[in-house]
Amino acid sequence: MKEKELRSLSSYLLFVIGLFMLGSGAILALVGSIISGVIIAIIGFIVLIGLSVVNPNEAMVTTFFGDYMGTMRQNGLRWVNPLFRRKKITLRARNLNGQKLKVNDKLGSPIEIAAVVVWRVGDTAKASFEVDDYIKYVDIQSEAAVRHLTGIYAYDTMNDDTHDEVTLRDGSGKINEMLEGELTERLSRAGIDVLEARISHLAYAPEIAGAMLQRQQASAVVAARRQIVNGAVGMVEMALAQLAERGIVFLNEERKAAMVSNLLVVLCSDKAASPIVKAGSLYP
Repeated sequence: MKEKELRSLSSYLLFVIGLFMLGSGAILALVGSIISGVIIAIIGFIVLIGLSVVNPNEAMVTTFFGDYMGTMRQNGLRWVNPLFRRKKITLRARNLNGQKLKVNDKLGSPIEIAAVVVWRVGDTAKASFEVDDYIKYVDIQSEAAVRHLTGIYAYDTMNDDTHDEVTLRDGSGKINEMLEGELTERLSRAGIDVLEARISHLAYAPEIAGAMLQRQQASAVVAARRQIVNGAVGMVEMALAQLAERGIVFLNEERKAAMVSNLLVVLCSDKAASPIVKAGSLYP
């Protein structure tokens, strides 16, 4: 089922003719020509029945005894066969603000997610005849697409078990593109054009939000410590190399180990170190 255009007539003149015939028929009936007046009035009434008003960004789907005759998209006062059954469908863009869904991500963590979808009817024939209720169809399929996408990707990559480049939190741009693509595929059956789709809400479920916050804090602490240790090792290595290169002092392996230990304690400590100055010879 595909949409086809239905040509219609501009009916401003027909509107005047219909009113004139109704008035003329009433006058003839009053003066005694009842049969002629009734016939003229019926013709005028039939002419007026065929009139339809089509507003901007609106279409009218017509059927004739169960057969799809076409879609009328011309705006204004139009006239079609009075026996056609007509149904108006708006072509304006609509917003679907999806409700918050509790879904498990790829790692099984329960999260809350919601999406906003901007859509409009692209094919009026499919929207009218391929699905029972295209508005409800958009709502259900949008929820199904969000649930499916959530099960494919993880919320984030803090867990070492996953190394996905795209996550629900960090890859928001890519996720929105994939959500829009999946919705376009799902809603094409109903003749719906997806203009935009994006994640509007994303958070851990309340029952694990506290634990996940602690995990985030622990991950941040570990990352900071890792960077501090890497920097400290580099500084110790540079210090030993420069001492040996310049010949300032010669250290045996035991003294090097002690020096490395002291430098690492100073550089990696949370608090400022309180050095103890030892006077006299370096070697006892």
